[in-house]
Formats: sequence, structure tokens, C-alpha cells
Amino acid sequence: MFQTYINAFKIKEIRKKMLITLLLIVVYRLGSFIPIPGVNTELLKSAVASYDILGFLDLLTGSSFSQFTIFAMGISPYINASIILQLLTIAIPSLERMSKEEDGKAKIEKITRYTGIALAMIQSVGIFIGLGGQYLVDTSFLTYATIGICATAGTAFLMWLGERITENGVGNGVSMLIFASIVSRVPKTFISLGQQL
Repeated sequence: MFQTYINAFKIKEIRKKMLITLLLIVVYRLGSFIPIPGVNTELLKSAVASYDILGFLDLLTGSSFSQFTIFAMGISPYINASIILQLLTIAIPSLERMSKEEDGKAKIEKITRYTGIALAMIQSVGIFIGLGGQYLVDTSFLTYATIGICATAGTAFLMWLGERITENGVGNGVSMLIFASIVSRVPKTFISLGQQL
């Protein structure tokens, strides 16, 4: 297995793609440490431990949600938008016709991006409205706007990163970002297992 990686690294084009993918994943992980202001992260971490759905969201974002960084929403709004558009393509004949055309696929991809950005805004603000104001420093409109704008910008950046990985790197960019998020939790899991033993 290691010989396969060594042989792949000897080919210049594959080596370049692997290094680009690694660099973009490092950029993603560095962004996972930039906090969004206005959130009481200590209380949020306890809520993530209490609610399974929040724990799952934290898993998909590589602990960015519990620390509420700019990548707190992760790439999941884009994935949800993609699923919604695929279902609507089956239900709406004009979208089905558009999906079969060459330039129609590009239009549907553009609609998917915008829908993903809208879902990120709704999700980021909706989570704190649903949880109540106790997880925020204050419950002013400015705090909600800051959270919504920062989390939405983070999701938009992740969509861009995923596209760059798909175009210039190795594999599907969105899948690589999800993989990097889940793998980033492995060291914490081993540390907690070691402490329990």
C-alpha cells in the first residue's frame, strides 16, 4: 500500500494534485479555529454534549460547531441544497429539461450554490433562536446578524474550497472536506479513551 503512494508521488502531476489537496485541507482546518463573536462557547459545548443532533453536526464540522468558528455550519447546507435541487428536478418538468442541457447543468449548479448560502444563513440563526438566547453574549439583532453573516461566509468559503479541490486536487472536494472533519476528531477520541482507561 505504501509503495503505491510512493509511486504516485513520483509522478509530477499526481504529486501536485495531492499537495494542492493537502494545502487546501490545512487551510480548512486553520479556519476551524477562528471564532465567531457573540457566542458563549462554554455553554454551547455543554449543549452539544446534551443533544445528539448537535453532536452529529459537531462531528460533521470537525468540532467547529461546538467552538462556533467561521466553519460552524460546515458544508452541510450545500449538501442539503444539492439534495433539495435533485428532488425538485424530478418534481418540476422545467428543471428536468434544464438538467439535461449542457448550460442548464451550470445554471442548476449556480442555483444550488445560492440555495446553500441561504440555508446556511437560516440554519446558523435558526439554531440559536431554537436553543434560546442563553448561548449568546447578548440577544440583540446585531449579534444574530453577526452570527448569520460569519457562518454564511464560512459555508460559502467551504463551497469554494470544495470546488477548488475537485478541479485541481484529488477526489471530490466536498467529500474530502467531510473526511477531513471526521478524521480531525480521531486524536480527541483516542485521548479521551486513554483518560477513561
